Formats: sequence, structure tokens, C-alpha cells
Amino acid sequence: MEILIMFGGMLLLIALGLPIGYAIATSTIITFIAYSTVPLRLVSQNAFTGIDSFVLLAIPFFILAGILMSMGGVARRLVDIADAFIGWITGGLGMASVMTATFFGAISGSGAATTSAVGSLMLPEMKRKGYGDEFSACLIASAGSIGVIIPPSIPFVVYGVTVGISIGDLFLAGIPAGILMCTVLMLACYIVSKKHGYRGSDTRPSIKNIAITLKEGIWALLAPVIILGGIYSGIFTPTESAVVAVVYSIFVGLFIYKELDLKKLKEAFYKTAVLNGVIVFIIGFSGAMAKYLTLQNVPQKISEMILSVTSNPFLILLMLNLILLVIGMLIDNIPAIIILSPIFLPIVQSVGVSPLQFGVIIVLNLAIGYVTPPYGTTLFVASAISRIPIDRLAKYAIIFTLVLFIPLALVTYVPAFTDGFVALFK
Repeated sequence: MEILIMFGGMLLLIALGLPIGYAIATSTIITFIAYSTVPLRLVSQNAFTGIDSFVLLAIPFFILAGILMSMGGVARRLVDIADAFIGWITGGLGMASVMTATFFGAISGSGAATTSAVGSLMLPEMKRKGYGDEFSACLIASAGSIGVIIPPSIPFVVYGVTVGISIGDLFLAGIPAGILMCTVLMLACYIVSKKHGYRGSDTRPSIKNIAITLKEGIWALLAPVIILGGIYSGIFTPTESAVVAVVYSIFVGLFIYKELDLKKLKEAFYKTAVLNGVIVFIIGFSGAMAKYLTLQNVPQKISEMILSVTSNPFLILLMLNLILLVIGMLIDNIPAIIILSPIFLPIVQSVGVSPLQFGVIIVLNLAIGYVTPPYGTTLFVASAISRIPIDRLAKYAIIFTLVLFIPLALVTYVPAFTDGFVALFK
């Protein structure tokens, strides 16, 4: 009963418009008071314990790096490079948007930041080229969700801290999933564009133009190489790589592209402080809720309940995917990861799924939730940029959601895309 009150109260408060961090804190405190004999101070203690982690310092630095690179001209250079290579194909401008989101996601680690940076650049251009407004907004919202899968990924940092596994390995495991997402979205873009006659650029690019674009954008392309290369070569940790990303983005924005100034730097630091404050608050109280669930043996009870229904690994993973997809539609990925990972991990381990593979499964499920109302983060960002109401985006949101089920199925049932890929680098 107390679990129903905790989760039901949280969802009710979110539906009433209370910020998700406050909804989690309120429902947790009420449940502690009503059902637990443990002192209430345990809530605040676990809220602080949950954020007392050196690894979590990566989050504000990756957020700051993404904002700085968006303001400093990196996103625009990535768009130019993608457009130079595939912009002339049918639907090329849309496919260039997906490719740009994949590269920018390898810098920002955030779905909302990726959607905002790419959408603000590409949506006006796609409109000018005759692409449908709803199609364009949903495509970029879907592509933005790649930002939490392709490394570095803020949700992978949170998951790694929550279950205690290597964040570097999680980053590696996210690469095939991110590439799969990019591929299926580009194919879907091509098919829809072919049907509706969305054309590419008027002329094919010359080798000279491609060379000029690459020369101009080489500093943008080097960003993910430096960040990820430094991690996998052992030069620095994921947290240190986030700091390197910030230093690199400031250097490129100020001295190479010269699109950053003191005013923009101040704005970037302010935005980062606000976003990080929200995230840290959510992480803290999500940790307190997760602690309560652990004390009440909820993971074991849910595991026993699901395993009593079926012991078939295929069906168990299918059930968990459906649950995670629904949850991704209702709450943000960070609290969902902190609360649900300890619950579902023992279940998937009992059917042979590793913590590494499950990390990609849970983040990918929640990333699909980014494109689905009522809590579609990237969908809201794309709606705000395009000024198209959410209800008008529903048709294409459904199409792209179904398309993203393909990489989800492959990651869920083919360990070679996660464990196998990481093993190649060991």
C-alpha cells in the first residue's frame, strides 16, 4: 500500500503541475511519516548522501560544455559539415539534422541541449526548404534523444553512480545504440521525404566545398575525439573529461571561432547553475526515495512477483521494456534511473543480462520517452522552438517512436551491441 501511495502521490503531484523534484520529495516524506518507523531525518541524510559523489561533478561540466559550444559556433559548424556531405540527397536537410544531433550529443550529453542547439539552427532552414513543420520538429526532437545515448551521456553517469559500474564502459556501450538510433532516424527521414517530396540542396557539393567546410569545422569535430579519446586512452576520467570539454569549448569559442564573449560566458554559467540546481535537487531526493524502497525490500518483492508470472527471459525483458516506456512518458530520466535501477537490475541479472547491457536498455527506453507526451522533454523543446503545439506533433511523434523501437529491440536481445562491443576494447 505504501508503495502505491508513494508513486501515486508523486504522479498526482506532477500532474497537478508541481516540479518533479518537489513531487518526489513530498511523496517520500509523506510515506516516511505514514508508514516508516525510521526517523524522518533519514530523508535529508540520504538526499545529501546521494549527491556526495565526485563522479557527479561531470554533470554540471558537461552541461556547461554543451551550452558553451552551442553559443560558440560549434553546433553551426557541425550542421555545415553534415549538410555538405548529405544535404543534396532527398530529405538531406533532415538527415543532416540527425547527423548533427549525433555529433553534438557526443559533446553535450543532454537531449534537451542537443534539441535546442540543432533545432534553433535547422528548423528555420527546413521550413524555408519546404519541409513540413510537424515533421521537422518531431524529427529533431527524436534526434535530440540521441544526446543521452551517444557518449558522453549524463544519464549514463547517473546510472553508473547508482549501480556502481564503470562509466567509461557505459559510454562505450552507448556508441552502437547511438549509431543505430541515428541510422533508423535517417532512413525514416528519407522514406517520409521521398513520399512528400522534401528535397535536398539544389546542387551537389564539390570536393573543394567539402574541404573548405571540413577545414572550418575541424575544431568542432575534434571536440568529441578529445573528450572520448582522453577517457578511453586513460589520460583522464569521465569527470576530468567534462572539465577538459569546458576548457576546450571556451578556447574554441573565444579564440578560434570568436563567437563567445564575456556576456555569453556569463549567460552560459548562469544557465548551467540553474539547470544543475534542478538536477542535483532531483538526484538527492530520488536517492532518498530509492533508499526507502530498499529498506522496504521492494526490489525483492517486485522481482518475485514478475518471476512468478513467467521465467521466460524474452517475456521478462519485454515486460520491463513496456514498463520503462510508460514510465519514460511520465517522469524524467534521472529520477527514473535512480529509483528503478536497483529494483529492476536484480530481475534482469536473473535472466542473464549484465548491468552494462541493462544500463543501455533503461536509458534507451527513457530516451524514447523524450519524444512521447505528456513528459516528452525534447518534444517540448522542439515545440517551443518551432512554436507548434504538442497536439499537432502527435502523428510524427508516434512514427519516430515506433522507428526507435528497432534499436531498442536490438540492444535488448542482442548483447553483442553492448557487452560484445565493450569487450572488443578490453
